[in-house]
Amino acid sequence: MSNVSYYTAEGLKKLKEELNHLRDIERPKSSQAIADARDKGDLSENAEYDAAKEAQGLLELKISKMEETLSNARLIDESQLDTSKVLVLSTVKLRNQQNGMEISYTLVAESEADLKAGKISVTSPIGKGLLGKEVGDVAEITVPNGTLKFDILEISRN
Repeated sequence: MSNVSYYTAEGLKKLKEELNHLRDIERPKSSQAIADARDKGDLSENAEYDAAKEAQGLLELKISKMEETLSNARLIDESQLDTSKVLVLSTVKLRNQQNGMEISYTLVAESEADLKAGKISVTSPIGKGLLGKEVGDVAEITVPNGTLKFDILEISRN
């Protein structure tokens, strides 16, 4: 079962660069670490060899997962996105009904989320609660410590 993920051009480029780094730099380093540990003698009592083999296994698992993610990745054509509703890559200006605070978030793929930069994942509780909403709607979002109500003030694309 494939999980299609949507990425911006920047996010897809980062994903490919990270995968290439793991394949081209980390994988040879891992193989070299195993070879160095093997040269140190008896493999049955060589903790360094066991650790290097385990690290290699974890690296290969990470590479495999990234390859799967990349194979299911789709590039978003931002020019085709509707600005009347909150979608992936929407920048949404919200007002918290409880305290009147205004905040803006950009909804992105999970791997591109960065709260400090105002980018939240579409799979997060807030992201899910905003999807499909329009300007003037009230988004009621259940979070671990209660329900938040946000007025949707503005939707834009950056």
